[in-house]
Amino acid sequence: MHWWNKNVFGTHFGGSLYAMIDPWYCLMLVANLGKDYVIWDKAATIRFLNPGVGTVTAKFRLTEDVIRRIKEEADREGRCQPTFKVEILDAAGKVVADADKVISVRRKDKIKARTAAAKHVAEKNLPHH
Repeated sequence: MHWWNKNVFGTHFGGSLYAMIDPWYCLMLVANLGKDYVIWDKAATIRFLNPGVGTVTAKFRLTEDVIRRIKEEADREGRCQPTFKVEILDAAGKVVADADKVISVRRKDKIKARTAAAKHVAEKNLPHH
């Protein structure tokens, strides 16, 4: 812990704890799913359970099975919104915070098809002057 991520109570600032876990599942999915998918953060919830002091860590797991299920759903439905759970632990292994990260995974070709269909419907329903 440093002065820049310490709050007025001498513990880890909550925003810094969230920032340390924020990008990882998006980046991991981009690396594993490839260029045919658009991947964004959709939502997040973090719960601060215990004061964090000293070194804190988090582990991020993305199994082949999870990657396969995300691809299957996104390929079938055009999108998938998996939720990943993350724990932030202190050096003794005590949970400082836990979070849920919801990621949006969409097939690029399904986005274009959906946008084209919506544009066609909108043009069809426009009043003609």
